[in-house]
Amino acid sequence: MTKKSTLRLTSLALLGCVALGCLGNIGCQTTRNGQTLPSPHYLGDDIQHFPSGPEFPYTKEATQMERDQAERMQASHQQY
Repeated sequence: MTKKSTLRLTSLALLGCVALGCLGNIGCQTTRNGQTLPSPHYLGDDIQHFPSGPEFPYTKEATQMERDQAERMQASHQQY
């Protein structure tokens, strides 16, 4: 073997190792900066369903405020 062919064979082997290393990292689900990045198998993963909440999230508080206001109005009308 000549020096040129040995250098070429070594560089091809190194390139093959780098390519295998890169292929080993492809397709993994990872978490980066608090963000979960998908794997290529995301279509087969279990689905998490979060039911939608009410349109107005403070319905109980608004109802209580309306009751309090009605009671105050009623109390002020009884004074006269």
